[in-house]
Amino acid sequence: MATRPHLFSNVPVFLAASALDEMQRIVVAIEAAAHLPSYREAVLSWAPEIAQRDFGPIGALMGYDFHLDDDGPKLIEVNTNAGGVFLNAVLAKAQKACCSEADRALIGARDNHFEASVIAMFTHEWRRQRGAGSPRRIAIVDDRPEEQYLYAEFVLARQLLLKHGVEAVIGDASKLKYEGGRLRLDGNEIELVYNRLVDFALDGPEHTALRAAYRDGAVVVTPNPHNHALFASKRNLTLLSDPAALEAFGLSPELRSRLTGIPRTTLITPDNSDTAWQSRKDMFFKPLSGHGSKAVYRGDKVTKGVWAEIARGGYVAQSFAAPGQRMIEIDGAPAPRKMDVRLYTYDGQMLLAAARLYQGQTTNFRTPGGGFAPVLAV
Repeated sequence: MATRPHLFSNVPVFLAASALDEMQRIVVAIEAAAHLPSYREAVLSWAPEIAQRDFGPIGALMGYDFHLDDDGPKLIEVNTNAGGVFLNAVLAKAQKACCSEADRALIGARDNHFEASVIAMFTHEWRRQRGAGSPRRIAIVDDRPEEQYLYAEFVLARQLLLKHGVEAVIGDASKLKYEGGRLRLDGNEIELVYNRLVDFALDGPEHTALRAAYRDGAVVVTPNPHNHALFASKRNLTLLSDPAALEAFGLSPELRSRLTGIPRTTLITPDNSDTAWQSRKDMFFKPLSGHGSKAVYRGDKVTKGVWAEIARGGYVAQSFAAPGQRMIEIDGAPAPRKMDVRLYTYDGQMLLAAARLYQGQTTNFRTPGGGFAPVLAV
């Protein structure tokens, strides 16, 4: 905490239980769409070759990010390597409720349900590819993990796995070796990789060993390139926010109605860039290959120089959905903070909900009074 003073906010966030239910319904509708053969064919048509094959895993610890305005929750992004869940599980346990009503309202990990769900999740991912048993050794993998802002989370994940009898290590992806049909780290065989890389196609030269082992089915990787292609490619939002496309794919009217909670999203091309420029003030522009909040631009703040890059393509334009707001106290004075809410899920079911408070254009963990905040349903 000394080196990350804005990782956790010192206030909780209160949400209507009905809003959380609506978020969950949107998640279920998206995951239902992802099972439709014609939808899968469409999104895999623009996915890299490595993402085409389905080895079985459905993606550990998905993250669905929402803004809340007067019209209800708006889904702004889907993530396959959603950070923060283990930190927020600790944060939930740290709350001291003023009364039993508040304790029941906390959407988090007050008991051991979260831990049991995580162990069951990794076992299920293993069995979806291997058929039976459970992994003997799991590697939590990222680039230079000890330098990552959320490194503490990797430590918490490892501790949770060890507590439940699963051997777990934290590893740098570049240190993996693939020899003799086995993926190894420091000489020890790795059977399952909990993948925290933002190289979603495993393209980087430093990921050669992991890429080869994944292609050969020699290791279970979750989340993996196939999961990212089905759920988290930003271009997928152009279909999920298009009622006509969803109807053509065969999604039921009831499920289509839930997805009106996704702001309309369109692909920017040189052909439509002039029109997009005219309506830019009501849009957010996000790179197809980006992650987190990198190279994301709010339309009313885009300069001509930045627009020249966007207009070349490789971006989507998403109708602006205002973030929620939480009033906090800074140095004795009230101050507003923007707010988004993330549902951490597995197989469409919520494991934990958390909020992020911030200032500026996007979440950044640099805001006094900001950071992760526990969610209480009221």
